[in-house]
Amino acid sequence: MSVGIVGGGITGLATHYYLRESGVESVVFEADDEPGGVVRSAEVEGRVLDFGPQRTRLTPSIRRLVESLGLDDELREASDPPLYVYRDEKLRLVPQSPREAVTTDLLSWRGKARALLEPLTGPAREGESVEAFLTRKFGSEVARYYFGPLYGGIYGSHPGEMPVEHSLAKALDGAGIEGSVLTSVARKVVSGREAPPIVSFDAGLQRLPEALAEAHRESVRLGTPVRGIRREGDRFTLETADGETTVDELVVTTPADVTADLLGDLAPESAAALRELNYNPQAVVHLRAETDLTGAGYQVQYDEEFRTLGATWNASLLDRDGVYTCYLGGSRNPELVERSDDELASVAAEEFEAITGHGARALSVRRLRRGMPAYDRSWAALDRVSAPEGIRLCTNYTSRAGIPGRIREAKATAETLARKESERETASTVTA
Repeated sequence: MSVGIVGGGITGLATHYYLRESGVESVVFEADDEPGGVVRSAEVEGRVLDFGPQRTRLTPSIRRLVESLGLDDELREASDPPLYVYRDEKLRLVPQSPREAVTTDLLSWRGKARALLEPLTGPAREGESVEAFLTRKFGSEVARYYFGPLYGGIYGSHPGEMPVEHSLAKALDGAGIEGSVLTSVARKVVSGREAPPIVSFDAGLQRLPEALAEAHRESVRLGTPVRGIRREGDRFTLETADGETTVDELVVTTPADVTADLLGDLAPESAAALRELNYNPQAVVHLRAETDLTGAGYQVQYDEEFRTLGATWNASLLDRDGVYTCYLGGSRNPELVERSDDELASVAAEEFEAITGHGARALSVRRLRRGMPAYDRSWAALDRVSAPEGIRLCTNYTSRAGIPGRIREAKATAETLARKESERETASTVTA
C-alpha cells in the first residue's frame, strides 16, 4: 500500500511519521517551503516567537513522540501558572482548584452557588449553542465570565454562535467527560490525576514538525503544492509541478477551502459544503515589555470594549525574555486583519498597557487569515460532507483543534491504514 498525504502541517507530518514507523509507504506534499502549517516559530531580536500555537500539553502521545524524535533535551516545561479574565477594569483569577474557586473574585457568591447545581442538569439539547448550554448547566455568571472568555477566546467565536455538537461536545469527549462536568472533574481531583504539563521547545513549537519532517525527509516534498487529484480505478493520481504520483490511499489535511478545491471533481457536493465553513481571521502581535507579570496570560470578557481577544505571557510561562503575545480579530472584529502593521501594533500595545498597566512595543505583526475554525453555525455543512472511498479527511475542522488532538487523530488514522495494509497482505498470502 502507498499513501499520499496532502498537507505538511503537524497533522500530515505526524500521520506520515506513524505510517513510516509502521512500515507503510507514504509521501507528504506541502505547498510551503517550510513544514508545520500554522505551527511557525522564528527568532526576532534574539527572542523566540511563535506565530501560531504558543504551547502544548505534554500528553502521553506527544511525550512518546518527543522521545522517539530525540527532542527531550530541547523541551522547556512550565508549571500551571495563574490565568486571568479581564472583566470590569480588572484582571481576575480563573480558578484552577477548589480553593481558588472559593476565593476568586471572577464570580459572585451567588454565581458560585448556582454552579454547584450543575450535576442536576441534563445533557446538551439538539441545536443548543455553547452559551445556552453553559448557562443552563452552570448559570449565567459562569457562562459569561468563566467559560465564555476562555472557550470563545480560544477560537475567536462568540459562544452564542457555536453549536455544542460541533465544538464543546468534542472537547468534553476528548477530556473523557460524560454526564456531569463537575462530577467528572471531582473524580479526577480525588484520584489525583493531573493535567499533562505545559511545554514548548527552546527554538519554539515548530521544532516538532521540523523533526517529524526530518525523520523521513526523503518522502516529504516541501514547496510542492498538489494541483489536482484524479481517480484511476481504485487508486489516486496527484498532480504537481514536478509530475504525477499515484497512490492507493489518500489523507487530506489541508484547510477546508483548499480541500474543497482538491475534491471539486471527485466529490462536488462535499466540496461545496466545505466552502461554507467559516474561519476566524486573527492578527498575532508580539510585544516586548519590561514587566514582572506572573501567569499564563489573560482572556478579555466579551462585553469589554477592547479589540484584543487575549494575551499569552510567554515571558512568565516559558521564560521567553520580555515576550507577550496578543491576539486581535476573530468573529468580533474580523476586519482588523486588514489594518496596517503599524495600526495593529498600536492597538495591541495600547490595550496591553490599559489592561496590565505596563508599556510595551511591538516585535512582530502576523496575520492568520484562517486563524481558527469558527465552529459556528456554518459547521452544519459538515453533515453534507462525505469523502470518496479511499480518501480520509484528517483535519481540525472535522475533528479537534490543538496539537494534542491533531497528534491523536494522526496516530489513529495511521493505525487504521496500517491495519488495512496488514489485512490486505494477509488476504494476498491466503489467495496465493
